[in-house]
Amino acid sequence: MFKNLTSLKAYQMAYRLALDIYERSKQFPKEEQYSLTDQIRRSSRSVCTNIGEAYRKRLYEKHFISKLSDADGECTETLIWLNFAKDFQYITEEEFKEYIEQYEQVGNLIGYMMSHPEKFR
Repeated sequence: MFKNLTSLKAYQMAYRLALDIYERSKQFPKEEQYSLTDQIRRSSRSVCTNIGEAYRKRLYEKHFISKLSDADGECTETLIWLNFAKDFQYITEEEFKEYIEQYEQVGNLIGYMMSHPEKFR
């Protein structure tokens, strides 16, 4: 099972993004540790964990789509935290644009999975 999960492009991208955000957020100010830093790390990790949970429930279409919807919501939450990070000048405009582009790709992949659950059984 796990090998199949890790072969999903959406999972791979989300996992790499979560690792990248973790490393990048190490440079955020200490006063953000229990707010922005913690929240952006949690939401970015939740994208790939919800994809994993969805994949595990793929035989039950409604559960599969529900967990993918959660993953998509976590993508959006992560983008909002990234927007704060940009506006507080913790990340550059270029970094922000790159994150946006990559999370849009993840969102598109999640949307495809939601629209075609039969392909993941």
